[in-house]
Amino acid sequence: QVQLVESGGGLVQAGGSLRLSCTASGSIFSSSLMGWYRQAPGRQRELVATITRTGLTNYASAVKGRFTISRDTAKTTVTLQMNSLKPEDTAVYYCYANTLASYVYWGQGTQVTVSS
Repeated sequence: QVQLVESGGGLVQAGGSLRLSCTASGSIFSSSLMGWYRQAPGRQRELVATITRTGLTNYASAVKGRFTISRDTAKTTVTLQMNSLKPEDTAVYYCYANTLASYVYWGQGTQVTVSS
């Protein structure tokens, strides 16, 4: 059963915006650090942003000031708002959840492509 469902990927021009969403089950959402990772061709998967159960956020230096991660408790959804996109942001973006028991769930990934 798919535990994390992602949406919002696509193709945009440099300078544009996209919003990625990840919906989790209530039990996973309420007990987990949530976040987004990305993986570009030929590169290792890297952290983009995380958000704790209390709303504390952390961002990779490459996206600070451009991306915003948030969580909606009512919708059990984590959102990554991506502004001022650059071609180097092109990657497959993965939602993840890390439970208090240190069990990790991954989404299937959604492609983000930024053209120059």
